[in-house]
Amino acid sequence: MKIINFFLFSFLFFLLLSCSFDYGNQESGDSFHPDIVMNDVEYVRVRSSDLYARFLAERVERYEERRIMELRNFSFEQFGNNGEEINAVGRAGNATIEMDTLDVFMENGVRIEVESEDIAIETSWFQWRDRIKTLTGGETEKVSIFQGNGAFITGIGFRADTRQRTWEFSGFVEGTFIHEEEEEEEFDIEENAIEETPLAEDGAL
Repeated sequence: MKIINFFLFSFLFFLLLSCSFDYGNQESGDSFHPDIVMNDVEYVRVRSSDLYARFLAERVERYEERRIMELRNFSFEQFGNNGEEINAVGRAGNATIEMDTLDVFMENGVRIEVESEDIAIETSWFQWRDRIKTLTGGETEKVSIFQGNGAFITGIGFRADTRQRTWEFSGFVEGTFIHEEEEEEEFDIEENAIEETPLAEDGAL
């Protein structure tokens, strides 16, 4: 979850990016018109002179009265090995950030790929709750987790707790788990129960 945490927190830096602005012709006091619009946003973060992350968004709208920011068509890359390799990538069609709580709602084709763990997560939407550090999907929305070796799990009621380093499904779960030893064994998963799995020790999925 370390990579997901970094991805969500870094949304706040979009206000400091080098981008074009469009203030529009909205009426004063209209909370449903953005106060600031930023187009073609690109933000690059450097750590110890090495490239750490790159964020792109087609459009960012800030609403002061409602205390939210809305993003459209955004993606990110996080780098490792002194900025020479990509550790993780992600994208979503839309996102809404609550500026006071730092909660984030992502929707419209959410996909996060973690290269170091060789997994990808796909769903229609995710909700990040910053105070309790959880990432959740809908009770009826499918979340799919894929591994490079062909294993996959799909379920509903997804919830990840980044403090406890666990993730679980509260509803129906199905998929294939591949246990790799000298001889490969495959186990089919299909049950209507909670699935809980500890995260890696470094906090990443």
